[in-house]
Amino acid sequence: MDFTKVQSVGNDFVLIETADTKSDWSILAGAVCNRHFGVGADGLLLLMPSDKADFRMRIFNTDGSEAEACGNGLRCLVHYINAKNVSDAKNLTIETLGGVRKAEISGDSGKSRIRIGMGAPIFEPHSIPVNTELGKGGLVCGMTVNYPFQAGNVPLKLGFVSMGNPHAVYFTDKPVNEFSLAEIGPEVEKAPIFPRKTNFEVARVRSSRSIEMRVWERGVGETLACGSGACAVAVASWIMGYTGDTVDITLPGGKLTAEWSGQGDVFLTGEAEIVFTGAWLK
Repeated sequence: MDFTKVQSVGNDFVLIETADTKSDWSILAGAVCNRHFGVGADGLLLLMPSDKADFRMRIFNTDGSEAEACGNGLRCLVHYINAKNVSDAKNLTIETLGGVRKAEISGDSGKSRIRIGMGAPIFEPHSIPVNTELGKGGLVCGMTVNYPFQAGNVPLKLGFVSMGNPHAVYFTDKPVNEFSLAEIGPEVEKAPIFPRKTNFEVARVRSSRSIEMRVWERGVGETLACGSGACAVAVASWIMGYTGDTVDITLPGGKLTAEWSGQGDVFLTGEAEIVFTGAWLK
């Protein structure tokens, strides 16, 4: 089976072109993404035909679970389509479990820059989903913010938003590299209030146009970047009045730019590239 390794700001994926809808791809995801006995990746991407859009994307985490959305994975998929001349269109639509997403491609096929429409943020707790308690935290522009959560001995105030997949955002006034993400991340991810688990972002606002963040991804662990997580942080920051309509978000793997004006779709821009191609022999 032929595959291509792709990455965007350090978020790396194994990508396969297929029309196979019957195979159990979750089993392959766990094997191929293993960094010691497989290719090594944060997830498995499937590029598939679609009857709703130009193409369809499915994404599986390293634990075999299927995710609804992934901004960096989507950008990698679109870059592959452009670089491999699967389509010569510079504007594409991609079907995902989180909805149909629009993509705009600029730059050359070697390392294209891609702007993705990530859909509108979702704030209703049952749609995220998160089981919040009445009277806890507060509502700003419909979003639950400052929700009290205890992770071990660490008190957190979380904001909840879905970008097609669930996110819990925590703002800190200390550098994010000082945060104990490896210990706290799993507790937030698997907390009983999240019926389908959650992605967890810790962020620090550096200016009205700049944020630094780290992410613990549901079903994966800490990754170098997360596109939907960057969008969730940008939305939460806008709602809290920390930043404006456009913000640069620096992650361990690089920088992404998010745009949101308080309504409609969130847009995310960044680069992607093909790392190598190979054949899976197992």
